[in-house]
Amino acid sequence: MAVDLSQVANVEAEPGELPPTMAAWVIREERFGEPTDAFQLEEIEVPEPGAFEVIVRVMAAGVNFNNVWAALGEPVSVFRYHPAEDHHIGGSDASGVVWKVGDGVTRWKPGDEVVVHCNQASYEDPEVHGLDPLAAPSQRIWGYETSWGSFAQFCKVQAQQLLPKPSHLAWEEAAAYGLTYFTAYRMLIDRCKLQAGQRVLIWGAAGGLGVFATQLCRLTGAESVGVVSSDAKGKLIEQLGATGYIHRGEYDGMMRLGGESAAEEKVRFKESRRFGKAVEKILGGPPDIVFEHVGKATFPTSVLIVKPFGKVVICGATSGYQLDFDVRYLWMRQKEILGSHFANAWEANKANELIEQSKIRPVLWKTMGFERVGEAHQLLRDNKHLGKIAILVGASEEGQGRTADGPGAIRAEVGA
Repeated sequence: MAVDLSQVANVEAEPGELPPTMAAWVIREERFGEPTDAFQLEEIEVPEPGAFEVIVRVMAAGVNFNNVWAALGEPVSVFRYHPAEDHHIGGSDASGVVWKVGDGVTRWKPGDEVVVHCNQASYEDPEVHGLDPLAAPSQRIWGYETSWGSFAQFCKVQAQQLLPKPSHLAWEEAAAYGLTYFTAYRMLIDRCKLQAGQRVLIWGAAGGLGVFATQLCRLTGAESVGVVSSDAKGKLIEQLGATGYIHRGEYDGMMRLGGESAAEEKVRFKESRRFGKAVEKILGGPPDIVFEHVGKATFPTSVLIVKPFGKVVICGATSGYQLDFDVRYLWMRQKEILGSHFANAWEANKANELIEQSKIRPVLWKTMGFERVGEAHQLLRDNKHLGKIAILVGASEEGQGRTADGPGAIRAEVGA
């Protein structure tokens, strides 16, 4: 049955009741490929909430690269994570309205306006109750390693995933920050124990992670220098609180490609040294912390230039995950490498309070209609996007959902 896109913003059911079906952008294993082919609009049965689960009417959704991977079926099929389901509804960022709650849910009720964080884990895992849900064997990223994500009229989540929606943000603004901001928060605040006066180097400072890392440094009283790809993006991160910026194009020779000869490595090492001097000139000394998510190309430089007893914290590897670096600069100068992955519910709630207080602001590039979900992911796939994209679902136009005064999202073209 064809889906009437003109009716996506309308729901013929009151809070507490679910309609029988919903419009959803669905990926199926037999059509893995380019996002514009893999994402197809289907009419899907609306799921019922289980114990400690909530069904949320999605008002807006955020676009992340993880569902480009889901569309491609790379590096692994998402159906490896949820093999019992023959479809995948992606989307790991959402804002919306609680519509129906399952047994055991007491904190939330139909009609509550919420933001969704994307970490799921089983309540039965002991790690959830005293260590960290991120350590649980059941831990999954909702909307990627699970189905029932935000590219549908309704999504299914665990009750612990819900956060109060900041009242001064529109629906699309509230859907634009969760995955990247909460990741940056855990990296700096919990993993690195960021303190006032510390010096921080941020790779890709104008990207989805970097804009929040920069704001967290400013808020904490730390000095930061960001690596960016243009002077315009450098000015943006200075606006967000960076002490200064470095144009990465001036230091292309420091990037690790892999397979360098001894002579080439000597030249690369010299460029990394030169880059380190530029960082020290801006910060007044070597960084205490290096905020890493690039991986292969930058990691040798990160380990080299962070100060003795300093920390390199990493949450990803966009240039490659096989890392090759001179380990002598690690052990002889007693530096630390810290891995970090998303955030737990406590961290997400504490980070969200800073959004509610307007101490941290989302950064949004473009808002697109529900009919353009496949196109939005294709923009990411082809590297033609210029920042965070939000998708309107239950909201019929931008600006809806704002019920209080306050600064909204910063509208900007961003990127590493």
